[in-house]
Amino acid sequence: MYQIDFSKPVHIYFCGIGGISMSGLASVLLKEGFTVTGSEQSPLTDLLISQGARISFPQKAENIPADADVMVYTAAIHHDNPEYVRAVEMGIPMLTRAQLLGQIMANYKNSIAVAGTHGKTTTTSMLSCILLEADLDPTISVGGILKEIGGNIRVGSSENFVAEACEYTNSFLSLKPRYGLILNIDADHLDFFKDLDDIRHSFHRFARNIQKGGTLIINAQIPHLSEITEGIDASIITYGTEDSDYWPTEIRYDNFGIGSFNLYHKGRDLGRFTLRVPGEHNIYNAACAIATADLMGVSMDECRRGLLEFHGADRRFQVKGQLRCGASVIDDYAHHPTEIRATLEAAKNYPHNRIWCVFQPHTYTRTKALMSGFADALSLADEVVLAPIYAARETNTLGISSDTLRQNIANLGTDAYYLPSFRQIEDFLRKRVQKDDLVITMGAGDVVQIGEDLLASEAE
Repeated sequence: MYQIDFSKPVHIYFCGIGGISMSGLASVLLKEGFTVTGSEQSPLTDLLISQGARISFPQKAENIPADADVMVYTAAIHHDNPEYVRAVEMGIPMLTRAQLLGQIMANYKNSIAVAGTHGKTTTTSMLSCILLEADLDPTISVGGILKEIGGNIRVGSSENFVAEACEYTNSFLSLKPRYGLILNIDADHLDFFKDLDDIRHSFHRFARNIQKGGTLIINAQIPHLSEITEGIDASIITYGTEDSDYWPTEIRYDNFGIGSFNLYHKGRDLGRFTLRVPGEHNIYNAACAIATADLMGVSMDECRRGLLEFHGADRRFQVKGQLRCGASVIDDYAHHPTEIRATLEAAKNYPHNRIWCVFQPHTYTRTKALMSGFADALSLADEVVLAPIYAARETNTLGISSDTLRQNIANLGTDAYYLPSFRQIEDFLRKRVQKDDLVITMGAGDVVQIGEDLLASEAE
């Protein structure tokens, strides 16, 4: 495998440079003096161009420079992609995005990889804010836009690097962090994994990849925890339950569902912490971030201040605005039953009359595999409006649609509607939503446009 050496910058071509993770890694390498070129246009590429990257659009074979030393590509790039084909013909070494991330992280003494089926972006963001408050000057790669750093990447000058570690296609197995965090393990990405046992096996392998002398910080609420931790060559720190190393208690919520809690470490009260983001799930995300920071020598006062600086990443219970009728519009990235349940439970503590959940299922395989879980979680809303399934990388070979999910939700006694276009959904909501209602657009696709269109139409 080609090896990146920070002391010998080379020319790296990014096939799909506009993605949120790829653009972040490109930015890190630009600061380290590498020549960066690539393809794909996105809102993130303007910054890369200003930093010195040369970017082409659209993707085509002739984009590949003759002097490229290595090409990096994502899981979305197939072997018939014209740039991939040309790179093979030219004999250019290739790395996956995950392999590049692993090689970049190896250049940092304190590398932190945040893994888990849910909560990676939020926990990475919380920990990042804490490390910034402690003046540890971290390099940060987060899978969302974090307002506190003005984007998805921050390039620091210290030995501290914190990044998300995604389990999809086992990409996190390319990482060998000093600190490995596991927030939760759930059935997801079943277009790649066989089942939950297969996913758990991959998380066990991730834990075993933690550096010797490093530390695994893991949620003690994960079932059969010993199966994940068995045989690893790292210290183990647990959080989340009363008999774990760190556990939150005396949890309270304000009128907007924002939590505060006391955190105990092996029976010692570390004091009270207050968040700026709602929901019980974020209490546990914060506990994990604090535990990691504590291991790194960060004071509890710095943790407290850092958490108060974090106001949420984009598309994580993000307040978008208010309609003329007095209804609030919120957007959330939740696209798995566990995430949907957590978001809707948080919403119940937010001021509202009725909760309208406008959900866009993400991929046919996930929708079919988790159908009953989606129906159960979505039934927590008062009204559910379903958009067509966002296909992403798939085609519909399973014979299902959002109307199948609608029927399952209706069978549980919750009002559910399926409308085949965003325009029809927007018109439907304009007629139905009333004062003090809460409209939550939800999903990993482009459903955010519905709330933004509703707000924009009233601003005209």
